[in-house]
Amino acid sequence: QVQVVESGGGLVQTGGSLRLSCACSRSSFSLDAIGWYRQAPGKQRELVASISSGGNTNYADSVKGRFTISRDNAENTIYLQMNSLKPEDTAVYYCNAKYRISSGLVSTYWGQGTQVTVSS
Repeated sequence: QVQVVESGGGLVQTGGSLRLSCACSRSSFSLDAIGWYRQAPGKQRELVASISSGGNTNYADSVKGRFTISRDNAENTIYLQMNSLKPEDTAVYYCNAKYRISSGLVSTYWGQGTQVTVSS
């Protein structure tokens, strides 16, 4: 059974940094695109950053220049380096992993989330 496990959240002051990790279990299917999402209290879950199997990245405007997503394909692990953190970055951060079943089919898994709190 596929598991997606986030880690690295915590409490940090404004301007600080955190590095989130997302460990995805190995599968007979290849790991495709990965995304980091976040959900603040009372708000909808939103995409923060994503990275394709080929390494192409995409960022929400609110985090461009501050966050960097990367992946270690050998370890099936994805990272989110978060710098210059702001109180509005406070949220539960979720990892979304897609495994490619066939050319037109992917299977999507979510992690349990990790809390990031930025104090002012």
